[in-house]
Amino acid sequence: MGPTATALAGFAGWYVLLTFALGMYRSALILSGQKAANSFAADGSDVSAFGRRLNRARDNCYENLPLFGALALAASLAGRTAVTDPLAMSVLYARIGQSVTHIASTSVPAVFVRFGFFLAQLVVYAIWTINLLG
Repeated sequence: MGPTATALAGFAGWYVLLTFALGMYRSALILSGQKAANSFAADGSDVSAFGRRLNRARDNCYENLPLFGALALAASLAGRTAVTDPLAMSVLYARIGQSVTHIASTSVPAVFVRFGFFLAQLVVYAIWTINLLG
């Protein structure tokens, strides 16, 4: 499997891991009697700050997965993964960095770091789009 496919699978795997972590977090709240199973707000606004950050990190991951997937698919279908391969793993690492930073803190410095990781992904997506369409 090439770097583009590996990064795409890794991105999806990271989403699965974050979803599993969120499920475990919510399960712990249910089993400890702190929350009813049917009482969680979809946006995570009704749990601790950590729970909200974990929820948003997971949501942000699935909000961005389609963009990565569309570009990776386009490159693969066009036989042009040479465009995406060099930076594919960098996108995955930036995604993981963004998520970990989001989960760790919402302090001003952490928000800037998180934005840096997000900006890195957007720049790569723009480069890929230009090179795939050009």
